[in-house]
Amino acid sequence: MIAVSAATFLASAAATAPTSFAASTTATRGAVHTVCNGSTSRCPRGTEYSTIQAAVDAARPGDWILVWPGVYHEKATGSEGVLITKSGLHLRGMDRNKVIVDGSDGDAAHPCPGAAAQQDFTPRSGVVVRGADDVSIENLTVCNYLAGTDGEQGNEIWWNGGDGTGAIGMHRYHGAYLTATSEYATADTSGQMGQYGIFTSNAVGPADLTDTYASNMGDSDYYVGACRNLCGVTITRAHGQNSALGFSGTNAGGYTIRDSEFDGNRTGLAPNALNNDDAPPPQDGSCPNDPTRSCTFIEHNWIHGNNNPNAPGFGLAPVIGVGVEISGGHYDTIRDNLITDQGSWGVVTHDYPDYETPPPLSSCQGGVQLPGLCLFQALGTHVYGNLFAHNGSFGNPTNGDLADEGTTAPRDCFYGNLDFGGALTSDPANIQSAAVGGRPCIGPGKGDDQLLLGELVCAAGLGQCPVPGAAYPQRTGVVLTPLTRQATMPDPCRGVPRDVFCNK
Repeated sequence: MIAVSAATFLASAAATAPTSFAASTTATRGAVHTVCNGSTSRCPRGTEYSTIQAAVDAARPGDWILVWPGVYHEKATGSEGVLITKSGLHLRGMDRNKVIVDGSDGDAAHPCPGAAAQQDFTPRSGVVVRGADDVSIENLTVCNYLAGTDGEQGNEIWWNGGDGTGAIGMHRYHGAYLTATSEYATADTSGQMGQYGIFTSNAVGPADLTDTYASNMGDSDYYVGACRNLCGVTITRAHGQNSALGFSGTNAGGYTIRDSEFDGNRTGLAPNALNNDDAPPPQDGSCPNDPTRSCTFIEHNWIHGNNNPNAPGFGLAPVIGVGVEISGGHYDTIRDNLITDQGSWGVVTHDYPDYETPPPLSSCQGGVQLPGLCLFQALGTHVYGNLFAHNGSFGNPTNGDLADEGTTAPRDCFYGNLDFGGALTSDPANIQSAAVGGRPCIGPGKGDDQLLLGELVCAAGLGQCPVPGAAYPQRTGVVLTPLTRQATMPDPCRGVPRDVFCNK
């Protein structure tokens, strides 16, 4: 029953989804540079380059780089596989499943291998756009670019506008028909693995990521960070699986995630505030021109079964069994989602005490500085119109559809949510109330700041569980999901000037 309902739900949402950049692009100016290395198929006559990086180096702003099917072991620099620093480039594979940018030392017949002996353990990210505006990446797979034991690098596809600078250094970007994964990860949470599938940082839109898939990441399938409430990206028809987090958004707002699926992760989606180098905090979902209204939307998604203790994980584990977790976030909107089979909570909002030592560029902005920690308070989020079923199966006292730990004004607000399996469950009980003119509810929150706080600690596995008898799944190893075929771009020659690959 759930699968049928979910399929109907997603089909209805997709019918109103915006047309992707790839489908609407018309022919543009710019030279076309062609790449083929002959690793899996014969190269068309007239192909110019055998590596993607060589074509990127030769291109000028506004040019196209087309890549013929093959396995490309790109290692342009010590820390990047393919590095793009020129604005306006269009990188496009001719087949999403057959153009594979592979960070391993494996052979072309067996791309994205799982054996340790076939890995390149140099900490490196895959396809990286650094500080360049208007760059599009489409219709290819990136895999097995691994982080070091310090967690640095390991980002399969990365639009990097200035990681760690606290400033915005990139504007406008586009990704479509992308697959990002790693078929290798250590069971050790301080070992080497892919960290992020599709990663954007210190960048603002308008931007879009559409028809994408990511899996097997030690941190998150998708990441948007360090752009406060100005991010301006829409993520549509994404599928995030088998990672510590399906989506992570640190100190980020002003984005939309819609018509997507997140399943089999430890946690589904987790907008969060941290006093770290993704400055400035907090996680702020408000509109730039009206700080009391939300411009951050998680809507029309199917979020289910994110209860996986054996997904890859690096460092501290996120809370297990949650569909959407708002951790110290402000003014987000979670609406019209189907959220099912979550062992802990369908949606939980809570304050976050950050004990880390911040870098100089972060000074607890948007939080409350207390001795030894920065407290980020959850406030002003709206959770409404969602459909829940079979949540809270771990059976601990606070587990269920909804939970709220915060007590700060303006409070997080819950209304119009339904459980199609019976009565809606929440902690505290009877959490739902009427909205006030569509704006954040008035007055302080009525959250459970005692038992729920303790259970959040238990669900994250942070030392000794302070709640007697509470039980949450424990990690026993790491299990990776196999790389599967994904929908490729219907016409990869659309919008491309005449060339040897697209001889129109």
